[in-house]
Amino acid sequence: MSYDDQNIFAKILRGEIPNDTVYEDDHVLAFRDIQPQAPTHVLVIPKGAYVSFDDFAENGSDEEFAAYVRAIGKVARQERVAPVAGGNGFRMISNAGEDGVQEVPHLHMHILGGRRIGRMIQPPRE
Repeated sequence: MSYDDQNIFAKILRGEIPNDTVYEDDHVLAFRDIQPQAPTHVLVIPKGAYVSFDDFAENGSDEEFAAYVRAIGKVARQERVAPVAGGNGFRMISNAGEDGVQEVPHLHMHILGGRRIGRMIQPPRE
């Protein structure tokens, strides 16, 4: 999967599509999901053109990588889902590629919380 600069997140980063920003710095943008799957559902994206986490890990700078990881923690604390901020916990999900059911070819981490999320993967039926 190659980077498509016409994907919805690239358009959000360019200001072509509005968003509900909850955090931003030089390397990261975090905003509320327009179809939330939990009371707290925030997407955290790097501002660089990275398709997936493996692309980012291989090609992102140390500064971008540190900023991204720290931003995820900041957002979880800010949204009060992080246990260290008095929350009951959260789930981070990043889909990659076809088998991972990635819909937008721009790295994004979902932060979901505010309720019990449930099991992530069900065991296969025999």
